[in-house]
Amino acid sequence: MDKKKIFGCLAIVVLIAFIVFIKKFGGDGQGNALTEKTKYNATFLDIFDTRTEIVGYADSEEEFAKMAQQLKDQLIIYNNLYDIYNDYEGINNIKTINDNAGVAPVEVDQAIIDMLKFSQEMYYETDGRVNIAMGSVLSIWHRHREIGMDDPERATLPEMEELQAAAEHTDINNLIIDDENNTVYLSDPEMSLDVGSTAKGYAVQKTLEYAREQGMNNILLSLGGNVQGIGGRIDGTNFKLGIQNPDLDGEQEYIKTVEIQDGQCVVSSGDYQRFYEVDGKVYCHIINPDTLFPSDTFGQVSILTDDSGMADAFSTAVYNMTLEEGLEFVNSHDGVEAMWVDHEGNIYYSDNFEESIVE
Repeated sequence: MDKKKIFGCLAIVVLIAFIVFIKKFGGDGQGNALTEKTKYNATFLDIFDTRTEIVGYADSEEEFAKMAQQLKDQLIIYNNLYDIYNDYEGINNIKTINDNAGVAPVEVDQAIIDMLKFSQEMYYETDGRVNIAMGSVLSIWHRHREIGMDDPERATLPEMEELQAAAEHTDINNLIIDDENNTVYLSDPEMSLDVGSTAKGYAVQKTLEYAREQGMNNILLSLGGNVQGIGGRIDGTNFKLGIQNPDLDGEQEYIKTVEIQDGQCVVSSGDYQRFYEVDGKVYCHIINPDTLFPSDTFGQVSILTDDSGMADAFSTAVYNMTLEEGLEFVNSHDGVEAMWVDHEGNIYYSDNFEESIVE
């Protein structure tokens, strides 16, 4: 693995970067006049094990810092609730649910129940291509990937027999949610949840809904490549996002630039994040439920829509589909667009994606 790829992996490369913000004034993206404000940027590296960037406008650095901290505090709440690896004092989270699989129902915060119900909806909407009940399979790949990333000489693939045995414990019907008592129970003791395909996007969506309730505007939030905006740029134009080139050795850092309207988001899935190599072949973190192996048809799939949670789930699901399946799926959902990039650099679009591309 060359240095450029190593850097991209360790830094948890952000799929989509903020590219143009004009430090001016004029409107809020809704045609309303604003007083002069200055653009500020805040970056955090301790939420959801990835990079968080917040861009916004304020009358002073102190005012922006206060706003950014409010958003960070919201994200930390979701980070702690949806964590599958760590315990937090006084909190029952996803890890607590997994630890009690086959033992007892766990009383949880409503934010966990809402996210799990949303994830169940995404399971059925994508015909099972997004399945948060696949923790038993994903944990095997996670273990091999961590070893391979730390020491490429020791990189190995899981045995298919082990994967198939783990796949016997991925039935989402064994996720039992009790609304009356606010409990979650995994009736299969060998089952575990992995919410990596939905939790970040869902958290971004809920955090920006909170921001709107607080009267915030003209904000762009990126959480590990899940990018969503409120309003537009302070000069009255829409936010513009550069979609990262999945070819980390390519000359262009960004493969396309898209313009998003108020509330829209872009989420990308690709094999250039959290991957490792075995015998020269790249194995990414996105596991196809049908093959139990990482999907390798595309370098990247990007979803454009107005719900970050849905975009997060759909980007994983479509990455696990053929191009024909993905086109049919995306074009059948109003307000959802997609862009595919294959390993030869060929780009494919859903019916209306190109309308959002700007030079």
